[in-house]
Amino acid sequence: MKLNEIKLTVVMAAVIAAMVPVQAADKDGEKGKKPAKSGKSGKKAGKGSAAQKVEEKASGGGFRKELSMQGVTFRIESANRGSENRVTVTPTGLAKDNAVVSAEADGTVVGAEVADLDADGSPEVYVYTRSAGSGSYGAVLAWAANRKQTLSAVTMADLMADKVAAAGYGGHDEFAVVESSLVRRFKVMRPGDANASPTGKVRQIPYRLEAGEAGWVLRAGKPEEF
Repeated sequence: MKLNEIKLTVVMAAVIAAMVPVQAADKDGEKGKKPAKSGKSGKKAGKGSAAQKVEEKASGGGFRKELSMQGVTFRIESANRGSENRVTVTPTGLAKDNAVVSAEADGTVVGAEVADLDADGSPEVYVYTRSAGSGSYGAVLAWAANRKQTLSAVTMADLMADKVAAAGYGGHDEFAVVESSLVRRFKVMRPGDANASPTGKVRQIPYRLEAGEAGWVLRAGKPEEF
């Protein structure tokens, strides 16, 4: 009997020893469950990631942006497929007419900004486009709110009509609203430069918004180089 008791004691000790790591593992598992409890925050992060993917998808398969200023909102959309695209602008907040306006773009939409360049209390929306090919020629499609009542197209002065400003021009334009001007920048082409890689100075041309005889006009100012 003593031998059997000894054997039983040994077996029980082995069982208890085997259970100790399991209990420890369970406790660790419970500790591990606390971070898992923050699964809510994990889901939020997941939603953020999903939203980021949606933005990436939107930028890859099309352009969509919403801009607001002075109580007027502009929703800019373009499919950005192929070398030519239709750009649509849907305004909200205008007192009389919030009809959708559109225009054909030579290339794809690469950006958009809202501003009030003439400081008349009514905003304008500027849509920047870039053509396909090595030149990546830039252009601007713009509309101005008339006393927050309706929208009118804005015409931009033709760069090529100014021989001084256009000398050495080879595309690769960048546009940005800077204070009360819309600024255009591009590198000047030097003799021997490949169309895709101009190496000259950067030319900057400011445009100011003015009321013309037939509508709004972006008139070019004096070019500068640096």
